[in-house]
Order: sequence, then structure tokens, then C-alpha cells
Amino acid sequence: MMEPSGPLPPEIYRRRRWLAIGAAVVALVLLIWIVSAVRGGGDDEATDAAAASASLTTTTTASPSTSASESGSASGSGSGGSASGTDSASGTADASATPVAAGQCPDSSLAVKVSASKPTYPAGEEPEFGIVVTNIGNAPCDRELGAGMQQVLVYTLDTQQRLWSNNDCFPNAAADVRTLAAGEQAAFTVKWSGATSEPGCTAPREPVPAGAYSVVGQLGNLRSAPEPFNLS
Repeated sequence: MMEPSGPLPPEIYRRRRWLAIGAAVVALVLLIWIVSAVRGGGDDEATDAAAASASLTTTTTASPSTSASESGSASGSGSGGSASGTDSASGTADASATPVAAGQCPDSSLAVKVSASKPTYPAGEEPEFGIVVTNIGNAPCDRELGAGMQQVLVYTLDTQQRLWSNNDCFPNAAADVRTLAAGEQAAFTVKWSGATSEPGCTAPREPVPAGAYSVVGQLGNLRSAPEPFNLS
């Protein structure tokens, strides 16, 4: 190292050099620390971003399960024949059909059609349904048409969930055997209170919300095509 030269004592120049070297070392250390800190922060941010992305993917692909429960109550009355009304909430087609008695019209000789008195029922109005049984055979025949044999059932629009049947809460075993001539019809009406029910009427009965539904008529094992209607 060269000896310092100048008007001041050599010790002054040596101190200045050591101070300059020390300052340079401190600056270098500080620079290294800053670079290291910046790199570390970038890694943390990358890690956090990856974790957030994974969390978002999990949330997006998760499929929540939903459950729907229906139970209900309704009352109906039959007129022009035998059909007593009340509501239901079950989810499958009725299996309570009774086989046709010997000597009576077979199902192949009959047709069942159901209809709603209105396409849409406002809140507070009880829907009224009609069920018509027609002898489509070529000869007259007898058939039990009592309320216990015929049913009017309300389903969801896709007919996958049974909501009500007129026989759930008000079963009627009274007999009503009729002779139907070829082409003759027997018509019945049923009113529904707008609440759910199930066979035996054991579950709480709940009002059915506004929406689109379907009604089906059934006589023994013979069922009509579903007819859509609305509750508003």
C-alpha cells in the first residue's frame, strides 16, 4: 500500500482510507441484504399466489349438495261420483292400486283422462281437477269407480316427486260399481287445498310453493297422461 502524502499527518490519510473502505463494505453488505430480501419476498408471493390458485380451484370444482323436503296437507271433495280430495307428499308413483275384480271392465277397455280447471291458480285458490273414465271398448261393462279405486295425484312438473293424492288423508272405501256403455264416460271432480301429503297422512303437511306442476289421474293400475298446471 502506498504511503499517504500531503500536508496533513499520515495518520489522517490512513483513517480516511479505512473509513472509506468500511463505508464501502457496509454498502456492499446492505446491497446484498436488499437483493436477498427482494428475492425472498418474490418467492413468498409466488407461493401465496399458488396457494390462492389451488384454493380457488377447490372452491370452483366443489359440488354442493342440496336437499329438498316436501310434506303437506290438503283436503278434497268428490262430486258427480266418488272422488274424495286431500293432499300428498311422497316421491314415487302409487303402488296402492287394487286389481280389477273378476267380470269387470279390464283396463284395456278403459281410458283415464285428467284435467285442471284452470291453467294457473292464484295464491289462496284451491285447484280443482277433473278425472274422466271412458269405456273405449265395443260393449258395455261394469267397473268399480269408488273413491278408493280412483286417485288424483299432484307431482312436480317432471313427475319425479309425488306431492299429493286425494286418498292420502281422506280415504274412502265406499263402493260405486257402474255400468258403462261403449263410449260412455264417468266424470268426477276433486279439489286440492294446495298442501302436500303422503299415504296415511302421517307427515306434516306444508303449502306447495308457486311454480309449475303436473296432475295425474289413476283408476286401479290405469293411469292418465300428466297434465301441467301452475300455482302463482
